[in-house]
Amino acid sequence: MANTYYQIYVQVVFAVKYRDAIISEEWRSKLLGVIGNLINETGCKTIIVNGVEDHVHCLLGLKPTISISDLMKVVKAKSSKFVNDNQLSKSKFNWQEGYGAFSYSRSQIDSVYKYIENQKEHHKRETFNDEYLNFLNKFNVPYEEKYIFEDLI
Repeated sequence: MANTYYQIYVQVVFAVKYRDAIISEEWRSKLLGVIGNLINETGCKTIIVNGVEDHVHCLLGLKPTISISDLMKVVKAKSSKFVNDNQLSKSKFNWQEGYGAFSYSRSQIDSVYKYIENQKEHHKRETFNDEYLNFLNKFNVPYEEKYIFEDLI
C-alpha cells in the first residue's frame, strides 16, 4: 500500500466464557505472550497484553487492511486452541463470544498502557463487569445489559 499512512490505536477487551476465573497465574504469561504474537502475525502491532483470571486487555496498533473482527477471530480461536492443546486449563477453555474495542489517540497511549499494565491492582478495587460497563459508558457505546452478560445467566 504505497502512500498509505495510518496511526490507529485500539484497546480490545475480552473475557473467558461465563467469566470463569480460570486463567491461572502459572500459565497466564504464556497465554498473554501467545496473544501478543498472534496480533503481530496479522501485521498489527502489539503494544501491551495483560489480564487477570477472567479477562484480557490488548492495546495494539491496528493495520488498516485487517478488520478488528477478523483480528479477534484469529486471536481468540488460536489462543484458546493453544490453552487446550497444551492442557493448561483443567477444563475445556473457551473465550466468551464478543469483545469490546475502544479507540485512542496517540496522546492517550501512555495512560492506557499503564492502566493495562496494572490490571492485577486495578481488579482489587473493581470487578470486570463494572470495568466493562464503565468502558461502554465512557465511550458512549449503546448496549443492553442482558446481552452483555447473557453468559452469566
